[in-house]
Amino acid sequence: DASNSRKGPLIYNVKIRNMAANNGQTLEVPFLHLADVEPTMAIWLQEAPRDMLDILNESATKYTLELFPHYGSIRDEIHVRFSEYPILDGLRDLRRSHLDTLVKITGVVTRRSSVFPQIKLAYYDCARCNSTLGPYRVENGAGPSGAASEDNTDGSSLNAPGICGNCESHGPFKLNSAKTQYRNYQRVTMQETPGTVPAGRVPRSKVLIFSNDLCDRARPGEEVEVTGIYSFFHNISMSYKTGFQVFDTQIEANHVSRKEDLASSRNLTAADREKILELARDPTIGDRIIKSIAPSIYGHKHVKTAIAMSLFGGVAKNINDKHRIRGDCNLLLLGDPGTAKSQFLKYAEKTAPRAVYSTGKGASAVGLTASVHKDPITKEWTLEGGALVLADRGLCLIDEFDKMNEQVRTSI
Repeated sequence: DASNSRKGPLIYNVKIRNMAANNGQTLEVPFLHLADVEPTMAIWLQEAPRDMLDILNESATKYTLELFPHYGSIRDEIHVRFSEYPILDGLRDLRRSHLDTLVKITGVVTRRSSVFPQIKLAYYDCARCNSTLGPYRVENGAGPSGAASEDNTDGSSLNAPGICGNCESHGPFKLNSAKTQYRNYQRVTMQETPGTVPAGRVPRSKVLIFSNDLCDRARPGEEVEVTGIYSFFHNISMSYKTGFQVFDTQIEANHVSRKEDLASSRNLTAADREKILELARDPTIGDRIIKSIAPSIYGHKHVKTAIAMSLFGGVAKNINDKHRIRGDCNLLLLGDPGTAKSQFLKYAEKTAPRAVYSTGKGASAVGLTASVHKDPITKEWTLEGGALVLADRGLCLIDEFDKMNEQVRTSI
């Protein structure tokens, strides 16, 4: 904003005021705008994002408190999040050179944990003189969960001081849970988008860390674009099993955008709305939509009509809040071999904003509905959604439906 003041009005002053009006704590900054105004800062942000984000968050919080002195009672910290990062990496392309740098990846969320409190600033009580020491900062990327180890359940030695500044004793120290500050923490598992996986390969997955107001931003089954810090942590359990040091990687998210939001009506410009209304006034718009369905396949007008209706969906009816009638269209395609049934499904998969494609021949009831997994943090049994769950409010496409097992077909 300092450099902007010389060239024009303060852009982010307005953004901060709008954020405060909604009691928010996220200030979204386009990375390309930062690179245009302050190219040196953009390079630093890409190469040392952790330090830069700390400085930017502190500056944004300080500036917000200058505008609104009592905003600290609503939100304790303002987070600067960068959108429109220009470089997109694939999940299988992340290497050693990407460590501790800013990366952007895209994929489908397959699993998410509950929201846990994670220590941000720790305070300790000295057991000998009862004085309180702190605050001591606990890094976000300290481990897979930010939790204490098994032999230290209360977290008393997590970043604990070595010596008491008051009585100069070496402890013991106990964590002061009342004064200690926490942040929200959530682990999300993200998998490669099914259409981008090379032939004959298994989709790879990566653990994402959502903190503060990013928690519950993405649901399982949604395709998301995540910008964050590619970091590593010491995997103690694997090191114990193998006998040598093993490190695991994760991405600490800074900005999350859902593919559905990009195509939502809220992001339509005035020109888009005008174009849509102009198309709606066309009396032949129905035929134009039907002809645009899989244009490389000749004929089959009745099939294309059915697919167009299924893609658009019907209108759900809720009669006096007592009886709800679904507006979804179920479609069964029957035909001889070589009549482009699978090609129609592939076209629908690429067209729909949210779609899951599976084959009935190798499908199981677990893969189509839900499976049970053990959560790595809480050790509790959790449900992981299958194809039908991931395609909720979208399109689920099952090829070779006749080759499915009868029990699997019943489970759907």
